[in-house]
Amino acid sequence: MDNAANIDIASIIPHREPFLYVDRVVELAQGRIVTEWDVRADAHFFRGHYPGQPLVPGVLICESAFQAGAILCAADERDAIPEGAVPVLTRIADARFRRRVGPGETLRCEATLDERVGPARYMTAKVSSGGQAVLRVQFVVAVTAGGL
Repeated sequence: MDNAANIDIASIIPHREPFLYVDRVVELAQGRIVTEWDVRADAHFFRGHYPGQPLVPGVLICESAFQAGAILCAADERDAIPEGAVPVLTRIADARFRRRVGPGETLRCEATLDERVGPARYMTAKVSSGGQAVLRVQFVVAVTAGGL
């Protein structure tokens, strides 16, 4: 599971534009993933979220972390996700935002698997940009059989 360059995100999670917030997997190891999201200046959410002072909504920064966690769950061959099942967010805890994010930045997310309990995967993500902390959040992803 160490060849991150060959990860086909679209084959792992169901998210698609305009709701895909992971551009690439930089690193993938057992229990850990590093992803990046390039925040485009023409992103749809900038038109209505603080017009004139573009700001990436915090919920979308969280979503990028959750998508990284879902990729980690689905790519971990120990999980062997059944055909048609998908990893779904079931809990968010202790989200702490450190600074704002604007157009043109690249968000780097490191998500780790903290614990596995049945179908639930307890995870922690740290998001940064330019070496500065942006977000730390704990969350749970559950593998749901039969899709959505």
